[in-house]
Amino acid sequence: MQRLKTEVVVIGGGATGVGVVRDVAMRGFDTILLERADISQGTSARYHGLLHSGGRYVISDPESATQCADENAVLRRINADAIEDTHGFFVQTATDPDDFADKFFPAARRLGVECEEVPLTQAFREEPNLNRGIKRVYRVHDATIDGWQLAWGVLESAKQYGAKVLPYHWVRGIEVSGDEVRAVKATNEKTGEEVVIDCRFVINACGPWAGQVAELAGCHDVEVVPGRGIMIGFNQRLVHHVINRLAVPGDGDILVPAHPICVIGTTDQAAKNPDFLRIYPEEVQQMLSAGEELVPSIRQARALHVWAGARPLLKDKRVQASDTRHMSRGMAIIDHLQRDGLRGFVTIVGGKVTTYRLMAQNVVNDMCHQLGEHRPCRTAEEPVPSGREKRFYQLNHRLADREADRHEEPIICECELVNRRMVLEHLEEHPEANLDDLRRQLRIGMGPCQGTFCAARTAALVYEFRNARAGDAAVDAGSSSGDSASADSASADAASLMLRLFVSNRMHGILPLLYGQELKEIALGEWVQGTLSLDRLPAPSPASCQATGDMALNHGVDRDPATLGELADKEGAQR
Repeated sequence: MQRLKTEVVVIGGGATGVGVVRDVAMRGFDTILLERADISQGTSARYHGLLHSGGRYVISDPESATQCADENAVLRRINADAIEDTHGFFVQTATDPDDFADKFFPAARRLGVECEEVPLTQAFREEPNLNRGIKRVYRVHDATIDGWQLAWGVLESAKQYGAKVLPYHWVRGIEVSGDEVRAVKATNEKTGEEVVIDCRFVINACGPWAGQVAELAGCHDVEVVPGRGIMIGFNQRLVHHVINRLAVPGDGDILVPAHPICVIGTTDQAAKNPDFLRIYPEEVQQMLSAGEELVPSIRQARALHVWAGARPLLKDKRVQASDTRHMSRGMAIIDHLQRDGLRGFVTIVGGKVTTYRLMAQNVVNDMCHQLGEHRPCRTAEEPVPSGREKRFYQLNHRLADREADRHEEPIICECELVNRRMVLEHLEEHPEANLDDLRRQLRIGMGPCQGTFCAARTAALVYEFRNARAGDAAVDAGSSSGDSASADSASADAASLMLRLFVSNRMHGILPLLYGQELKEIALGEWVQGTLSLDRLPAPSPASCQATGDMALNHGVDRDPATLGELADKEGAQR
């Protein structure tokens, strides 16, 4: 068992949690962040990538609209490297009511949301795929934001101020003595080691899992409703601006250009468990039908992947428990000293990635108030290290590098221009990384081929790296050749399991899209992956299952090590 000591423990490594740990560290507190999986692997990774201008909420939620407009400007200053400045259009289709469109412009101006009407001829020139039946277009300061790049930049800043970050550490208990929080207990998911962290304060920023964490401290009935929403990615940029429908928010009313693809979102249904978010084929068709009202040719594009995320909505007694569409998107802070008589514990839920910094500022203000200390927030003033040049992301950001080194370094992922050196450098920095970690860091498997070619190449590099590392350790320890052979077998087993899980997880997002051109990709993928006989490999060892960091659970499927070896068979049966 490992025992640590700090002042503040932040639980949850999504956008809110990383924002909180940075704010806490910048105010001079000693702090540790705990995340049960990889950083930004939950809700913050499973959304459409929109940086809100505030336009979406000018009618339905004016307070959120103003917050989004203000924070949009702040994030452009401090997180520029994670943002692509696409701008956005709000468009009124032929079936959208005039009264909403009539109210939109004056409401936006009144709330400080920058907005201007665009002549239709100009709008169609800038976005040639738009439906020609569109009646009105307004330009707003929407943009796209990479949730992972955002989180890594924020954490780099937090670490420079002394924060410690522990991903793959699942919180199992919160120790309470009398009326005060004393410690947090966690398990390292990749090693099984127990960790106890003595502390004076805990901030619960676990999104849709916040209620479960509050229970660990004896704080019951923190009712967070997971609002399940699905999104579909396409193999090309159907639009170059964010396209919002100029109507009451509904399903399939946003198109977002994200890296080399385009995303349509999103549905909104209450879910019971944020770890298991089912996607129904009829929802996919519903989204495509809605998308056709914005871009009539949307069904002609190849749908790449569909995924689901869970919005962390605090239960709203004004609407039915199942009506997540009309629950407030605003942030909610629960001071457990006032609510439950427990000192040193607060929970924050709600909000959105756009307001992550403001949410962190507000909850850390509450912590300081409870501690009786005045330490001002400075997060809006100082860019994160990766954003100090204040240059926005550009779609061709890797092209110049690959032009320069294409003869020296083989390309591993053609879709995202990832080469061998990039993979090995990340493994050197994070030697326990699995294929899914590499996907988030480098975008391997995120492009049009969905890992058909790059997954096996990356798994081979992981095997080579792990095997070389184990061999070096064996030489240093003076081990026998038998020990080296055993290490080689373990490296192969772990890399093979990572590949099987990676392919299985990619397939989870493809199965609901089996129509049109997607069927051709599946046939190609079946042929390529069939040559590897992944479904005929021996069952993995428990050690290999642990080494993966439990990717199966992270993607909402069975995590029992006894069944992990059967995942490929299950997927094969579904196909």
